[in-house]
Amino acid sequence: MAATSRLQTVIDDGLLTLPAGPVTVMRPTADYDLSPLAGHEIRIAQGFAPDAAAFAQAGFAVTQVATAAPTMIVVVPRSKALARSMIAQACAGAELVIVDGQRTDGIDSLLRDVRAVLGEVPSLPKAKGRLFWFAATPAFADWAAPAPVQGDHGFYTTAGVFSDGAVDRGSALLAAALPEKLPARMGDLGAGWGYLAHAVLACDGVKSLDLIEAEALSLDCARLNVTDPRATFHWADALTHTVKPKWDGIVMNPPFHTGSKGTPALGQGFIAAASRLLAPHGKLWMVANRHLPYEAALRERFRNVGELPGDGAYKLFHATRPIAG
Repeated sequence: MAATSRLQTVIDDGLLTLPAGPVTVMRPTADYDLSPLAGHEIRIAQGFAPDAAAFAQAGFAVTQVATAAPTMIVVVPRSKALARSMIAQACAGAELVIVDGQRTDGIDSLLRDVRAVLGEVPSLPKAKGRLFWFAATPAFADWAAPAPVQGDHGFYTTAGVFSDGAVDRGSALLAAALPEKLPARMGDLGAGWGYLAHAVLACDGVKSLDLIEAEALSLDCARLNVTDPRATFHWADALTHTVKPKWDGIVMNPPFHTGSKGTPALGQGFIAAASRLLAPHGKLWMVANRHLPYEAALRERFRNVGELPGDGAYKLFHATRPIAG
């Protein structure tokens, strides 16, 4: 793998020697190869539930918040603001900071920002990405992201969450299209920071709402935005989540990115999960980017599929009678 080859290369070539003691790896994906760190205690800091579960199952110590260690490895996320904040956090507790990422996730831009502060730092470009490193310094303290901030729209968001600082247009369309009355037991798959959940709880008939969100940063914001006692929050992968008894209704604005790559398969997985989590009489309300091919997946999983008025960029679906299995 690319990430492994970069880290292994600088170690094997004698360009980098890790300090003695534990290594904390911040936000590695589940396929990030940790073998170059053999001989060190490895700690994983991961706020994305599927990746966190994979590392925990493999026997690693996993926390949502990074614990200080002599070596801190920042695996660059898609959000530049979050990446900068991770560097600030790493510097606060490390001797050595290593930053590893793909060009598609902005690693080169991040290196330029670091060099603007520190001057030249060593780096290795390889396999469509780059790894660079430097001695921990307080010079990046002002890169730390603030606590969730309430925007002009009245909701709290923070760096690294989907639709940070703005209401997603697709979610707004779906919220406006919801009926005045909804089923009693509702679920929100991929709930984000809670915009759709807030709209659901404003409808008549709702007795409970489960918010299912894989990103801990988003769920933290959702807890601030949705204070209704009918809401319950779950840090979980929507694709594997289970519920009993099954829900009467689901709303969702499914993601369609895995890392930096767009893939319809993720949204199709959400559709399959929705059909599995709904009772036989259950109903689904869903929004999707207009170019995504979800119609076939919906018809495979629901007996009745209709399209609600959307706009040029988004389409809205209402599906009923999920097909078992």
